[in-house]
Amino acid sequence: MGADLKEKVITIIRQYHEVFAWGSEDMLGLDPKTAKHCLNVQLEAKPVKQKKRTFVVERQKVIEAEVEKLLEAKFIEEIEYPDWLANVVVVKKSNGKWRICVDYTDLNKTCPKDHYPLSSID
Repeated sequence: MGADLKEKVITIIRQYHEVFAWGSEDMLGLDPKTAKHCLNVQLEAKPVKQKKRTFVVERQKVIEAEVEKLLEAKFIEEIEYPDWLANVVVVKKSNGKWRICVDYTDLNKTCPKDHYPLSSID
C-alpha cells in the first residue's frame, strides 16, 4: 500500500471509528440474523464427545477469562446436554500471549467436503 493510500485509509478509520468493532466487547448482543454459521453434518453420523482434558492452573485461568469474555458478548451460551463435545486447545503465540482454539477434528470428519466451494473466478 502506498503512503498516500495508507494516509487516506487511516483518515477514514479515524473519522468512522465508532462503526468498527475493535474487540468482542464492542459487539454485545449481535443479532444471529446478521450472521449465523450452520454445519452440514451427515445424518448418519453419530455424535462424538471428546474425553475431558485437564489443564495446568495458568492455562485454566486463560480459558476461563476467554470463555467469560465470549459469554458476556453473547457469542456463546452454556448448554446442559451437548450432542457434540469438543475440547479447547491452548497455544502460546510468538508474542507470549495465549490463543484459545477448539478441537473440531471429530466434527469435521462428519461434514461432507465441498471440493469446489467457489465458482471459477477468472
